Amino acid sequence: MPLVLAATMTIGYFVLPLDRLGPRRPALSWTLFGLALVLVAALLLRQVRHVLLDRPDTRPGLVIPVLMCLSVLVFSAAYQALAQHPGEFRGLTTRLDALYFTLVTLATIGYGDITPHGQTARLITVLQILYSFVFLTAAATALSRHVRNAVRRHATSPPPAPREGRTTDPPA
Repeated sequence: MPLVLAATMTIGYFVLPLDRLGPRRPALSWTLFGLALVLVAALLLRQVRHVLLDRPDTRPGLVIPVLMCLSVLVFSAAYQALAQHPGEFRGLTTRLDALYFTLVTLATIGYGDITPHGQTARLITVLQILYSFVFLTAAATALSRHVRNAVRRHATSPPPAPREGRTTDPPA
């Protein structure tokens, strides 16, 4: 299910008319960017809190990967919008370039083929690095903790009782 949602969001990123944002509507663009980041961060922190409190209704294996994908796509859309401003980026011309740059920045690889040159592009890149360090690291840690706890519970739980009318002894 998370894979289907992530794929759907990625397809949406490539087909939605995001070109209407950027220099033509800067106030709307910055507002949407800020709101999206705050919303994703709040939802990620909620999931982290639920994992830390070991709430039984927590579904981080479903929610956290989707929110992590969404945060990558939000930064990609921001980079694509910024690339429409002359002098902000070198080498970033398509949505795929923006997604590529976001993932390279997230992975701290930094190939150097796409570089932020404008002050705004550099600011957003720094913001992405800090956002990833704080929110995505916390989310990934919570997700791994949840999986580890689930494996421990499964390993230490007693085997299920046999169903009524059935015995556990093999037939003679």
